Amino acid sequence: MSSNKKIMVTAALPYANGPVHIGHLAGCYLPSDIYVRYLRMRGRDVKFVCGSDEHGVPITIKAKKEGITPQDVVDRYHGMMKGAFEEFGIDFDHYSRTSSPQHHKNAQEFFTNLMEKDALVAKETQQYFDPEASQFLADRYITGECPKCHAADAYGDQCESCGTSLSPTDLIAPKSTLSGAIPELRNTTNWFLPLDELSDELRAFLESREGWKPNVMGQCMSWLNAGDGLQPRAMTRDLDWGVPVPVADAEGKVMYVWFDAPIGYISATQELLPDTWEAYWKGDDAEIIHFIGKDNIVFHCIIFPAMLQQHGEYAMPTAVPANEFLNLEGRKLSTSKNWAVWLHEYLEDFPGQQDVLRYALTATMPETKDNDFTWADFQTRNNSELVAGLGNFVNRVMVLTHKYYDGVVQEPGVLTDADREALATMTQCGRRIAKSLDAFKFRDALNEAMNVARLGNKYLQEQEPWKVYKQDPARAGAALYVATQIMGIASIVFEPFLPTTASKLRGMLNQSGVPTWEQSNEEIVVPAGTQLGESALLFSKIEDEQVEAQREKLQASAAANEAAKAPSTTEKKQMPQKEDISFDQFMSMDLRVGTILEAERVPKADRLLKFLVDTGLDQRTIVSGIAEHFSPEEMVGKKVTVLMNLPPRKIRGVESQGMLLMAEDGDGSLRLMTPENGADSGAVIG
Repeated sequence: MSSNKKIMVTAALPYANGPVHIGHLAGCYLPSDIYVRYLRMRGRDVKFVCGSDEHGVPITIKAKKEGITPQDVVDRYHGMMKGAFEEFGIDFDHYSRTSSPQHHKNAQEFFTNLMEKDALVAKETQQYFDPEASQFLADRYITGECPKCHAADAYGDQCESCGTSLSPTDLIAPKSTLSGAIPELRNTTNWFLPLDELSDELRAFLESREGWKPNVMGQCMSWLNAGDGLQPRAMTRDLDWGVPVPVADAEGKVMYVWFDAPIGYISATQELLPDTWEAYWKGDDAEIIHFIGKDNIVFHCIIFPAMLQQHGEYAMPTAVPANEFLNLEGRKLSTSKNWAVWLHEYLEDFPGQQDVLRYALTATMPETKDNDFTWADFQTRNNSELVAGLGNFVNRVMVLTHKYYDGVVQEPGVLTDADREALATMTQCGRRIAKSLDAFKFRDALNEAMNVARLGNKYLQEQEPWKVYKQDPARAGAALYVATQIMGIASIVFEPFLPTTASKLRGMLNQSGVPTWEQSNEEIVVPAGTQLGESALLFSKIEDEQVEAQREKLQASAAANEAAKAPSTTEKKQMPQKEDISFDQFMSMDLRVGTILEAERVPKADRLLKFLVDTGLDQRTIVSGIAEHFSPEEMVGKKVTVLMNLPPRKIRGVESQGMLLMAEDGDGSLRLMTPENGADSGAVIG
C-alpha cells in the first residue's frame, strides 16, 4: 500500500433494530478499529466511517411487533449503538445513519445514474402477497422450511441455520410473518440489476485482486461458478419504509436495502468531508477497504462492485477482509434467540474493562473459520495473560524503579550481552506486528505484541534487579533501564489493540500523545533521566463468581426468550415454592412502608432505576433493576414495601441501602407490592 494513497476504511452498517453484540464486534468493528489505529500510527491518510443501517425489513418487523413506527425503532437503536461504540473505543471518524437527508439524496442520485445508463431493468415478476394484510411481502416477511437443511424458520432471503441464500419461492410451506396467512403469488414490477450479464466483468475484477482472504475469494467464486451462475437481483421492493425509488409510477416502492446500504459509506464520507470526499472514493489514489462479516460477502464483493462498475465513476474495493462467525459457549450467536453477549450490558457489568474484551475477542477472532467465545476463556486470558503477564511486568518495573531510584530512569552505563539481546529482540516485534496487520492477521499480531510483555518478564526474571541492587545498584539501574525500554515498546505496539491500556502506560512513562509506529523500532524509547509517573494496576483479576453470573444471565435470557415465544395458555406457569424457613428467619426481616420521593435512571444502565425513599426512619437510596417495567416518572409518590435491613451494596457505583419488594407473575411481568389503606411511611409490615 503506497503511503500517498487516500485510504477509506468502512465497517459494515449495523441494523438499527437491536443492540450490538460480541459477534458483531469480532466480525468487523474491532478488526477495523485495530487496523485504522495502526494506519494512523503509520502516518497514513485514512478515514474510518460507519453508520446505522435503518432501512432493513427487520426494522419494520420490530416496529409492528412493538406497535411503534420504524422511525421510533431506528432512533432508539442508533443512539444506543453509537454510544456503545464510543464507550468501547471504536474510533470512527464519522458514524452516520441511512435515514439522513444526505443519504436519501445520494442513493437516489446513484439509482438515477444507473437508470440513465440502462443498467437497471424493469421486470414484472410474481411476488408473494399477503391477502389478509393486503400488501406484497418483502423477503423477511416470509418464513418457511429451508429446502437445504429443512430448518422450520428460514427467511425468504436466507436460512440462518445453514447460511444458504434463498429466494422466497424456494421455501417449503411459506407463510406471512404479518398475519400467518399462506401468501399468494401476484404480479408486480421491480427494477433488477442483471448480474447474469455482468458476470464476466465481476470475475475480471475479483481475479485482479491480490492477497484476498481465501474464505472471501472462495465464497465469491462459488457464486460465479454455480451451475446456473449469477441471477438478476431486484434492487427495489414493495414497501413503505426506505429510500423512495426516484422513478415515475414507482409509488409504494423503495430501494432494496442492499442497494442503498453500501452507498451509505459514500454518504457518510460526504457528511464528514463535504468538499474533499471524492479523493477517497474516486481515482487511482483511492484505496477502499470494507470490513464485514461472513454473511455480507456476497453484497460487498458481488452486488456493490457490480453497482460501482455500472456507475463508472468510483474506485473498486481494494480489500474485503471478512471474518467468519463467532459462536458463544459452543452455540451459534443468535439475536432472535437472545443467545448473545450485548456490548452495552458488558460495559455495565465490567465498567472500565473495555480492553479486556478487546483482548479476548482479538485473541479468538474468527479470521478464516468460525471460533468460539467462552466466559472461561475470557477469564483465563484476563487473569493469566493480562494480569499475570503484561500487568505484572509493568508493575514490577514501576515499583522497583520508584523503590530504588525515586522513579527516575537510570543511565545504563555499559550494556551486557543480555541487555543488547533484549533490546534488539524488542525492536523486531513492531516489524512482525506490522507484517501481520498488513495481512489482516490480527490474532498473530496480538500474540506478537504480547511477546513484548513475555520478553520483559523473562528479562526481569533472569536479571533479578531486586537482588543485584544490594551489591551493585548501578547494574540494577541498568537492568531496569532496559526493562523500561521494553515497557515503552509495549505502550506503542499495544495502542491499536488496547488503546486505554496503552494510554495508561504512556502516562506512567511520563509521555504524551500517540507515538508513531516507527518508534517501535527504536532501542531508546524512554530516555535516561525521565521521571516516571505514579504506578497503577492495569488490570484486575476476574473472579469465578463474575463469570458464573454471566453464564447464568446468558441461560436466563435465552430461557426467557423461549418462554416469551411459547404459545400462551390459560394457566400461567408459576414459580415453585422455595424451601421452608423458620419463624425466626422471617421475623429477622425488617419490612416497612416507604414512599418514593425521587426516581431516575442510572446512567449507562438500561435496567436500573435509582430511588430516594422516605422510610419513616430516614431517606435512603435504593437501586432496583425494574427500568424495563416502570418509568421513573410513574414511580414518584408511590407507596412501596421496603426490605430495610439488607446490607448496603454498590451497584454501578451507587450504594443501594435496601430492596423494593415486587411480585412476579407467571408471564414474567412485575407488579409493585403496594401497601393499601393509606399506610404511612415507616409503618412496619409483619
